[in-house]
Amino acid sequence: MGSKVPAATNTLRLLRFLATRRGPVTAASIATALELPRSSVYHLLAVMTAEGFVTHLPEERLYGLGIAAFELSSAWVRQDPMARLGAPLLHALVDTVGESAHLALLHGRDVVYVVEERAPGRPSLVTEVGVRIPAHLTASGRSMLADLAPAQVRALYPNRAAFSSRRTDRDERTGITSPSRLRAELERTRVRGWAVEEGDVTPDFASVAVAAHDHRGLPVAGLAVTFLSHRIDEERRRGLVVHLRRTADALAARLYGVPRSD
Repeated sequence: MGSKVPAATNTLRLLRFLATRRGPVTAASIATALELPRSSVYHLLAVMTAEGFVTHLPEERLYGLGIAAFELSSAWVRQDPMARLGAPLLHALVDTVGESAHLALLHGRDVVYVVEERAPGRPSLVTEVGVRIPAHLTASGRSMLADLAPAQVRALYPNRAAFSSRRTDRDERTGITSPSRLRAELERTRVRGWAVEEGDVTPDFASVAVAAHDHRGLPVAGLAVTFLSHRIDEERRRGLVVHLRRTADALAARLYGVPRSD
């Protein structure tokens, strides 16, 4: 039986199609895949772009998921299961490494902290549950941004104005204050294999982070360990990353039934 609300059905089909792509696509490819008239596809895309569910890249004539779609897609894990399933894993991680840790989700250009576990005897942090911090400043945010398609990062950070919210007064010459600086940092993150933050959130503190991924390899959460910068050398930081990766893989297995395939 056909849908009694074809526009709603086609909207959901279009969203599902975009969600399965590794990057933005043309309107023609959408029309072909969904077997819809191009005029109908353009109409749907216009409405969904206006509402933030689709991002239009006019220079490339491509369409991809917008910020509202990312917010919607993360709502299930943000509201309850992510915290319930992630908290025991984070507790075990902190017991093992002896440093504080948190789990955060990407929400637009911010990260939202959903689990925070402080190690005994360690200073309190700003990463309390519910706190929002600009993603580009944090290790957990950078770990997720590094695994997004370049077009999605461009949609989130189109110009310097997107970097106006900052928590520290770091030197303008060294901070991430433009799309080009962010691209360079995300490339370093991909090459290194994990994200790093040194004093961007809180002076004298540093963090290392990795992303947890869904069954398609897309980032769904960032897991980070935070510590006083002078206490942890590079070798020890690499060891923390090993434990973070195990925790991220365990979280992905709990959420999606299968670990990430590398």
